[in-house]
Amino acid sequence: MRVNNDSLVESFRHSAPYLKHHRGATAVVLLPGSVLASSQIDNIISDLALIQSLGMKLVLVFGAKEQIDGELAREHIETSFHKRIRITDDKTFAVIKKVCGIMSIDLTTKLSMGLINTPMQGSRLNVVSGNFVTAKPLGVVDGIDYMHSGMVRRVDGENIRRELDNNSIVLIPPVGYSIAGETFCINSEQIAAAVAVAIKANKLITYCSDDELIRDANGDVIAEMFPSDAEKYLAGIDPETHNSTCRYLSAAIASSKDGVERCHLVSYEQNGALIQELFTRDGIGTQIVRESAETVSRATINDIPSLMELIRPLEEQGILVHRSRENLEMDIEHYVVIKRDGMVIASAAIYCYPEEKKAELACVAINPNYRGSNRGIVLINKIEELAREQGMEYLFVLTTRSAHFFLEKGFVSGNIEDLPREKQEHYNYKRMSKIFFRKINP
Repeated sequence: MRVNNDSLVESFRHSAPYLKHHRGATAVVLLPGSVLASSQIDNIISDLALIQSLGMKLVLVFGAKEQIDGELAREHIETSFHKRIRITDDKTFAVIKKVCGIMSIDLTTKLSMGLINTPMQGSRLNVVSGNFVTAKPLGVVDGIDYMHSGMVRRVDGENIRRELDNNSIVLIPPVGYSIAGETFCINSEQIAAAVAVAIKANKLITYCSDDELIRDANGDVIAEMFPSDAEKYLAGIDPETHNSTCRYLSAAIASSKDGVERCHLVSYEQNGALIQELFTRDGIGTQIVRESAETVSRATINDIPSLMELIRPLEEQGILVHRSRENLEMDIEHYVVIKRDGMVIASAAIYCYPEEKKAELACVAINPNYRGSNRGIVLINKIEELAREQGMEYLFVLTTRSAHFFLEKGFVSGNIEDLPREKQEHYNYKRMSKIFFRKINP
């Protein structure tokens, strides 16, 4: 017997806008050595293969610190650091090259297996590596010679993009090659950030542990930060205790400032974290963004289909007065919308009555999946701002179901006689809407 899984259907519907949004987007994914050594690595590889099959273009940059440390210990080779950067002598570098070579092969093998135990098993994933990163030596700092430790000099973004356009996954190890024919060990976070900027990636995604996630004072994961906020957070981190978090966050900040739209930190310890981060409403990790995922703006003619979809259920419930498409087209300049990832999730309208210096707040609608936050307040504040710019002194609203909401937001009860004369003439006595006013602060 078939099971009607309503929750699955609803989840798939909610993910649809994100499937469309991410199709054709480019992501650089940083896989630190700790990720590759975790029990979740096979699930992570399957998730990466899945999002690539859904149309995202992927560059994978892997780290190898844990694996290198382990191999050095097994070969009894002592290594040292200066300013938390490994000093790479000849013996150490021989181990690094061996470890990175093995890891490249192992990762390519896992990716070549595709989506195991799914209908897509056997789908061929083309994995490409190459000398995409040109390096230069770190040189001598404070009298310390870093030897084979280097930094990114240039990234061949054009050839990486060419491979991505051929539907290949590009795999980049934590090494770079100099124009003099030398090879250098490079911090994987630095490579990931430089590659993301060079190819104009839409996203830089970094996997980390639960302990390395960005959290607020209550221990909750911070969903979104601007680069300036992330810098303040970074300044408060003890680099001795949370060195990896510092590196990941520094790379995200630098990438964001150089044009990468969003930089995500997600936990590899949470199964399916990448899928939840990219294809659900609230995500599961932290994203560093140049602009908020949600924007408030004046509506345009292109927003009308989304507006109609948003307000129709409220009209059917009698909460809002019916508005035809023609009405919306004529009045679209009066509307304000909140968009999340390009999708209209809330709206309100403003109608001014200059003679009485009063403005109406109308057609307040919020997608049910996005209620329970402060978006209603955001809409009111935006409408009030527009009213203030036009010299209005009072904001009023007519409502049949939301009286308590507006009372909580500082509105007070009013009468029909308090409305502008034109509004009094068109007051619908059948609806008997309650009237509320709020003085606009200058």
